[in-house]
Amino acid sequence: MGVLHVGKADSFYLQISNVASDKSISHRCAIFSLLSDKTSVIKNYLQAEDTLCTLDIIKSLGADVKDKDGVLYITPPANIVEPPLILDCGNSGTAMRLLMGFLSSCDGFFVLHGDRYLASRPMKRVAMPLRDIGAKIDGRQNGNLSPICIRGSKLKPFEYKSPIASAQVKSALILAALNAKNDAPSIFSEPELSRDHTERMLKGMGVNIEHKNDKIVIYPNTKPLQPLDITIPSDPSSAFFFAVAAAITPNSRVVLENVLLNKTRIEAYKILQKMGAHVEFVQEENKYESIGRIIVEHAPLKAVEVSENISWLIDELPALSIAFACAQGVSMVKNAKELRVKESDRISAMVKNLNLCGIAAIEREDGYDITGGKFKSFEVDSFGDHRIAMSFAIASIVCGGMVKDTECINTSFPNFTELLSKITQVGAQ
Repeated sequence: MGVLHVGKADSFYLQISNVASDKSISHRCAIFSLLSDKTSVIKNYLQAEDTLCTLDIIKSLGADVKDKDGVLYITPPANIVEPPLILDCGNSGTAMRLLMGFLSSCDGFFVLHGDRYLASRPMKRVAMPLRDIGAKIDGRQNGNLSPICIRGSKLKPFEYKSPIASAQVKSALILAALNAKNDAPSIFSEPELSRDHTERMLKGMGVNIEHKNDKIVIYPNTKPLQPLDITIPSDPSSAFFFAVAAAITPNSRVVLENVLLNKTRIEAYKILQKMGAHVEFVQEENKYESIGRIIVEHAPLKAVEVSENISWLIDELPALSIAFACAQGVSMVKNAKELRVKESDRISAMVKNLNLCGIAAIEREDGYDITGGKFKSFEVDSFGDHRIAMSFAIASIVCGGMVKDTECINTSFPNFTELLSKITQVGAQ
């Protein structure tokens, strides 16, 4: 189960160079390595439960994975192996949805499953467009819930307009398009730009992929892609918990090093900046992605309305909501119904837990209103959601608190409590 007791914190100055590696890019590195015929070299791969599940999956599909002094060498198989066992995605919707797109055109039969939380997350948003282009996919509730069964087949090129902005849907369709028959291009569009790691990484590997106006044009592969040679930066979504910690603690400052600065991943920092916190971005590298330092200093926070670029904020909104609760005025989140189908119903979970903390929060169908106030010592549940767990661990530094069901933190940020203990007292049981 796991319980965290977190004490009230005094002011702090913290320089962090070991924030967890980026989870989204780690999953993609493992899966995309299967698209080459040469060995990919991956440094700083995230050693968390979900990403290690993805490594186990590609091994089951025939990849040879060697870890030499923390560097992964992934050699793909000549042909994808039909595994005798279920492929366990753990708690990761990213892994399951991307693998649905990839495996739909691979020869063989594949079953994807995960933990009880992943088993309740919707997969039809990927299954339906894939079925429309010839994929053979089934599962519970007509393919909406796992276990997801896939019989690989030849897929057709497509033009698909996604009703939601989702990097997972987009990535699954792009992977399917790479093996479309007739050598014709496929076209994908979405309401707003979601995270673009897939496009950036695949371009770097040699995929012919173009942005034309608001559409992405993907041409099928005619030969194996170039292997990856990448050092994965720190995850800005994970680092953001400590950005919030500095923003809500008087006379505090944090320097977050080696962080991904992709514009689709730092929107939450921009919101924090808009609220009044001092936030500085320092770019130091720009190969596959822009990477550098983020510096955050405390300042009095004021309320904001958040209704745009929600797909850029979907992972950070729980932590951002803790900053809302410490700000002067009423902050509003709108157009964020997607929060209801993450690892938990994050709208319901945040509102329920904030109310338990003495903060006035009102739930709406597509978001919530939070009135800044004074936290009281609390006891809350994570609902099995790692980001809810870490958000309320950060909230605890204001008043002291207890968060239940915290083992889920290991799915994305194994050294979170170690870093938090540099700010305040942390007890686990």
